[in-house]
Amino acid sequence: MKRLYCDGLGRRDLLRVGVASGLGIGLTMEGLFRGQALAAEGPVGSTANSRDGVSVIILFLKGGLSTIDTLDLKPNAPSEIRGEFDPIETTVPGVQVCEHLPRLAQQAHRFSLLRSFTHSDSNHGPADHWMLTGYAPRAGFNPSLKPNNQFPSLGSIVAKTLGPRGSIPPYVCLPRMHPSCGSAYLGPAAAPFVVEADPNSPDFSVPDLLPPFSVDASRLDARRDLLQTVDRFARSREVAANAAASTTAAFREKAFSLMVSSQTKQAFDIGTESATLRDAYGRSSLGQSCLMARRLVEAGVRCVTIEHTNWDTHFDNFNVLKKDLLPHLDSGLATLLSDLHQRGLHEKTLVVVMGEFGRTPRVNKDAGRDHWGPSNCLLLSGGGIRSGIVVGETNRHGEKPTSDPTGPADLSATICHCLGINPDQEFHTPEGRPVKITNSGSVIRGLL
Repeated sequence: MKRLYCDGLGRRDLLRVGVASGLGIGLTMEGLFRGQALAAEGPVGSTANSRDGVSVIILFLKGGLSTIDTLDLKPNAPSEIRGEFDPIETTVPGVQVCEHLPRLAQQAHRFSLLRSFTHSDSNHGPADHWMLTGYAPRAGFNPSLKPNNQFPSLGSIVAKTLGPRGSIPPYVCLPRMHPSCGSAYLGPAAAPFVVEADPNSPDFSVPDLLPPFSVDASRLDARRDLLQTVDRFARSREVAANAAASTTAAFREKAFSLMVSSQTKQAFDIGTESATLRDAYGRSSLGQSCLMARRLVEAGVRCVTIEHTNWDTHFDNFNVLKKDLLPHLDSGLATLLSDLHQRGLHEKTLVVVMGEFGRTPRVNKDAGRDHWGPSNCLLLSGGGIRSGIVVGETNRHGEKPTSDPTGPADLSATICHCLGINPDQEFHTPEGRPVKITNSGSVIRGLL
C-alpha cells in the first residue's frame, strides 16, 4: 500500500527520478526546502516580544486519556464513578494524581494541570482536529482523509510563523503523523517532517532523511560529485536550461548539507544516549519518542508532535491502564520533565499532554469508559507555564467544569503566546480569505 505524506504525495513521489534514486538519496528534505522557498509568504509576524528560544512538545494520547482515573480523580464519588484507582500525594501539597503514576507525582512541582478543559465533540476525528488545530471542523470534514486538515495544525502554525532554525526542520512528527497534523492552506513550507519509524526499534533509522549513521561525509561528497558530473552532462544537452533547474540544484545542495550536518546526525542518532537514560525513559515507543523529542528540541526543532495510540479504553479500562498504558506514560513523561530541567531546557520547552477528549464519568458495562468531550484535564509544563498549580475544577462526578472553562481555541492561543506568536494574526487561504490563527480563543492567563 502506498504510504502518503502530509501533502498527499507518496514517498516515491518525493524521490528524484533517475540518477539520484539510483544513488540511494532520499530527497524528502529537498522537497521541504523547495516548499519553504516557494511558499507565497516567508516566516510571518511573531509578536514584538517574541520568545524565539521556546520550542513545544505536544504529546497527543490518541483515543482519549481517562483523566478521571489519572489527573482528576474523584475518590469520594460512588464506585461506578470513581473507578478502581486511588489517588496519591505529589510534590505539590494538595495536588493528587493516580497511584499508577508515582514517578510523575514526583515531578508535580514542574507541571500544572488544567482541569477545566471542555468542548462539545465526543467523536474521534472531529475532536482530534479541534484539539490539534484550535478549530472545530466545518461541514464536509472527512476524518478518513490523510491528512484531513481543514485548518492548519498547531505545529504548522509554528513552522509558518517562526520558520526553521538553521538546517533543522521546524516541525517534526513522530513516530508517525496524525491525520490532523497537516498544514492545510499554509502549504508545504509549514508541513511536518515525519519520522515514520519507532525510536524504540533496535534498527531505528529515519527514512528518506539520513543515510545510515555510519556513512560519513566523504562518501556523501563522492556521491555529490558524481551527481554534479551527470548534471553537467545534462546541461550540455539542454542549452536553454529551465530556471527551476538551478533552484532544484540549490535545494539538493541543502539536502546534502543536512545529511552531512553533525548537528542533524546527533539529533536523530538516539543510539548515542546512555543505556541508563534510555531505560529511565522506558524501552517503549512512548518512552523513546519522548527521548527523541528532547533531542530534537535541543537541536533546534521548534515543534515536535508525538502521537501515541490505543488510549480508547471502552473495554477493560483499568487493567489496560494499569498494566500497559500508564507505566509507559509514567516513565516517559516523568523522565522528560526531569531531563529537560537538568539540561536547562525547562523554561525553553513547553510540554503539552492531551488527547482528543476525556472519558465518561460513569464506568460502562464492559469495565470501560466511553468518549467524553465535556470534561477533560490537560498537563502543561515549562515554556512560560507556571509550575505546581491547578487551574479550574470539575464537579463532584467529573462531568463538567465548575469554574474557568477553557477549550481548544484557548489552548491554541496559549501555546502561541508562549512561543511569541500573536494568536490574532491572520493567514490567507489560496482564495484570499483571511483566517485568524485562533478562533476567538483567549490566552489562559491562570497558567502563566
